[in-house]
Amino acid sequence: MRITSASFLLATIFSVLMDMSSSAWAAEANLTFQNAAQETQYRTLIDEFRCPKCQNANLAGSDAPIAQDLKYKTYELVKQGQSNDQIRHYMITRYGDFISYKPPIKRSTWLLWFAPPLTLFLAFIVWFLRLRVRKSVVTAPLSAHETWRLNQLLDDESKASAKQELRDDR
Repeated sequence: MRITSASFLLATIFSVLMDMSSSAWAAEANLTFQNAAQETQYRTLIDEFRCPKCQNANLAGSDAPIAQDLKYKTYELVKQGQSNDQIRHYMITRYGDFISYKPPIKRSTWLLWFAPPLTLFLAFIVWFLRLRVRKSVVTAPLSAHETWRLNQLLDDESKASAKQELRDDR
């Protein structure tokens, strides 16, 4: 079996990519903790912090270089014995409220916290009012003239359909 230069190039690229992806896993696997509580604390925090580059991924799910650095910094702070609040304060001071999936409730984050429930509440009110209007329109009784006109239209329609059926039968 001959190995062509194209297959050799593909094999080389594949092995380099596999090596790069395994280095991220290896870095994560090399972290040692003094006890299970520290490891739990670390895992909780990297799940809670957002990757500044990826924006829609937490640190645990991101392989971006900045995420790797933040994971390592979180690991160092956990190893130093800092509490979750101290680590959160450090990260928020350095990267802003954006780093946290649970930003604090303060004036600058009111829109973030209160817009979704307010929008849901307003949508419920609009839905309720539309349902109420629709129900009142459907249940309104017809006047005597409207009833007579409706019956006349229905009779005309039934006569027209009967004529059509007779034509179709011929």
